[in-house]
Amino acid sequence: MNTLTKVERWDNRLKAIFDQIDDELESYVQTHAATSTIRHFFPPDAVTRYPLHPTRPPASTTANPEDDGHFDIGASFTAGIGSQLGPGYVLTARISTLETVSPDVRRALEDAVAARLRELLPLQFPDAPLSVTRDPSPDGPYKIHGDLSLS
Repeated sequence: MNTLTKVERWDNRLKAIFDQIDDELESYVQTHAATSTIRHFFPPDAVTRYPLHPTRPPASTTANPEDDGHFDIGASFTAGIGSQLGPGYVLTARISTLETVSPDVRRALEDAVAARLRELLPLQFPDAPLSVTRDPSPDGPYKIHGDLSLS
């Protein structure tokens, strides 16, 4: 018997995608091997300029990929008030370091994650037409939006 609600199951499927992207990015930093999508948007040496935050464990050493390694990838639901895209999940993609991450590297990371999301969302949510679009507000974040029904 499944004791999870539809919302919890939906969120778990979305988290699985972010965990996969996090793993791909961490592997890319270590081996420079990555999907063509990530390689196209994110240069392999981008993270070497940014030492891992001293209090953050190395990649793949905790139970949750959000809590270790160079990357913190995820999304938070928003009702979409003030957004032209309406409700959805706002993408967060950060490099865990004490250094100031350049806007170009930050944007390249966001672009790589968004592009990979576009590939993986239809696999995890085949019946839900979802889009990944940068909010048109000045320097707006990427948002997952579209059919957010829980079927």
